[in-house]
Amino acid sequence: MARAAQRAQDRTGGSVPVSGPAISTRGVTRDFKAGQQTITVLHGIDLDVRAGELTFLVGESGSGKTTLISIMCGILWPTEGEVEVFGTDIYDLSDDALVDFRLQNIGFIFQQYNLIPSIDAASNAAVPLIAQGMDRHEAREKAVAMLEKLNIGDQAAKLPNQLSGGQQQRVAIARALVHEPRLVVCDEPTAALDAASGRRVMDLLREVAVAEDRACIIVTHDNRIFDMADRILVLEDGKVTHDGKHMPEDH
Repeated sequence: MARAAQRAQDRTGGSVPVSGPAISTRGVTRDFKAGQQTITVLHGIDLDVRAGELTFLVGESGSGKTTLISIMCGILWPTEGEVEVFGTDIYDLSDDALVDFRLQNIGFIFQQYNLIPSIDAASNAAVPLIAQGMDRHEAREKAVAMLEKLNIGDQAAKLPNQLSGGQQQRVAIARALVHEPRLVVCDEPTAALDAASGRRVMDLLREVAVAEDRACIIVTHDNRIFDMADRILVLEDGKVTHDGKHMPEDH
């Protein structure tokens, strides 16, 4: 179903509404080994992330947020459970097919940025387009346009070590959005930004990543942007304890 929808979108150039959840997890558990001890970080997560919504995932450090989003986008395997992204069981794919699925459908904004140090900001932002086979000149033009939307177009020719932390973060955001993925997964995208820049990034995420055929999930501690969420999920000790429009009063 997901591949058919993607092919239809490619043919028409328009959006294809998602009939089911953008992400569906059922019974997702994740264990880690610590010496002879097994630590369970996620406890049987059942969760649907809907297309057309800006979904926040909130919780204390160590609650399992980054582990959960890593499983949702095929970076980390669950110990148990199933994960579907736009109707595709991603852990039923071969390794090569999973890599291709991520490339075509998912943009990930890493908390550590993960920029390539030897190439400039525009080339870093263009990486997904080049990986998809786009001409390098065209890919760079699209990357610069995305950097301009994030108010750092004038930094396009600079290497990562010539940029501030906030500028590096915006390059990472541009890289995640430039190929217009169906799912954008963000780990603290506003952490290094001032309040105005953070809200500008959130506006861009809503513009690019939220539509009837797209979804965006954001891990954040940034209470300056909580009011911009369509839905807030609270994770505590590896379990979802709240699902609503607003943060619960005891948080």
